[in-house]
Amino acid sequence: MLIGRKEEKNELRDALAKDEAQFIAVYGRRRVGKTFLIREAYGNDFCFQFTGAAHTSTKKQLARFRLELKAQGLTDVMPVISSWMYAFSELRRFIELQPKGKKVIFLDELPWMDAPRSDFLSEFEVFWNGWASAHRDIVLVVCGSSTSWMVKKIFKNKGGLYNRLTRRIYLRPFTLGECEELVHSQGIVMSHQQILDGYMIFGGIPFYWSLLRPGRSLAQEVDRLIFSDMGAMHDEFDMLYASLFNHPDSYIRIINILAGKKNGMTREEIIQEGKFKNNGRFSDMLNDLEWCGFIRSYYLPGKNVKDRVWQLMDNYTIFYFAFQKDKHQPADFWETVQGTPLYNTWCGLAFERVCMQHVDQIKLKLGISGVLTYQYAWRYQGDKTLGLKGVQIDLLIDRNDGIIDLCEMKYSKEEYAITEAYSREMARKASTFSQVSKTHKAVHTVMVTTYGLVPNAYAYDVQNQVVMDDLFA
Repeated sequence: MLIGRKEEKNELRDALAKDEAQFIAVYGRRRVGKTFLIREAYGNDFCFQFTGAAHTSTKKQLARFRLELKAQGLTDVMPVISSWMYAFSELRRFIELQPKGKKVIFLDELPWMDAPRSDFLSEFEVFWNGWASAHRDIVLVVCGSSTSWMVKKIFKNKGGLYNRLTRRIYLRPFTLGECEELVHSQGIVMSHQQILDGYMIFGGIPFYWSLLRPGRSLAQEVDRLIFSDMGAMHDEFDMLYASLFNHPDSYIRIINILAGKKNGMTREEIIQEGKFKNNGRFSDMLNDLEWCGFIRSYYLPGKNVKDRVWQLMDNYTIFYFAFQKDKHQPADFWETVQGTPLYNTWCGLAFERVCMQHVDQIKLKLGISGVLTYQYAWRYQGDKTLGLKGVQIDLLIDRNDGIIDLCEMKYSKEEYAITEAYSREMARKASTFSQVSKTHKAVHTVMVTTYGLVPNAYAYDVQNQVVMDDLFA
């Protein structure tokens, strides 16, 4: 059953009603459900479909393409297909033999077909520009997990595919609410607390959630899937990055550096710590990681573009660096680590990331869904001459109605009690931000917690509260 994705499904279905050829690209990170969406949208009713194979030679890729043409009905296909030019020629001939009506051509994992010196992309351009685009009955759908390849080679193509897409669909990870719907559809009973804890590990990646079994605790399932030597996700980190990047080691070096810096780093700071060359290749790697959803970047108000900060955001990657990297944990690790200082530190960071991924839900709770806003983080190194200490604010919601919401995010298994010291720290952050940023807007403090605040004297220093249940909206 297809959970969510209503807009994306309608977009794919709507293409069938158009009186012109359609060229659609669906993209998103590995395991997010791109292929499943496309198959569900079209009911597996394809004129032709082919899936590229990872790390496969062009010769083998073409041999597989020939076998698919034969299996799907082209009985007199060429004995040997020696190039993509002949492959697309045979595909064209196959399509021309089909009955009248809309014909959906689905090419899955397109980046894997583009092996070095294969001429795949140039022949693909000729297939679309020279033939398919002139046929009103053609709906060409392509997708790929290598988001960076899709962006650079398809969306930002400077050659024959420039501005040729009719639609592009980015498949985002599920929200907490969609994950709740997914687990319930699998017959799994989980509370909001358990789903939140799972989200801090798996993020909104449907495939990871689909691996859970009914009748077992979340801790048992995490141990089975991740910490068991035979677990389905035991080596997921290596598989994840290797499937997206031809040379993953340099990308993982960047991730490794950012994993040690909760508040993020500037480009120059990453280069210095990792001893990278300061060139366009390094910029491409940062952009690739951002396009794939592993990191995010934000600008500091009043700073130069070069001072943009990069921050690790992928839930599973953060979990991996906290508990798996360079460690061999016992098979029951997750059941035994709960409540330890290491676990509590990770919970705080992971919950902050979940909140950043649910800004729309926070805005809904604050009643500002219809207000134009800009979300960013802010950090200040401090200035001894001014008597100002450093400040890091992970989420600011800058509203068009004269207010800036300074969001403080705290994970707890019960109501969170604001102490006198913490109340003073929140006031200091707001005051420093107002003074340094020179904003004329009112700065409000918003507490985002799991179960709300203990109603003590300091709770009333907060202008608004958002709780875990609100994030499921």
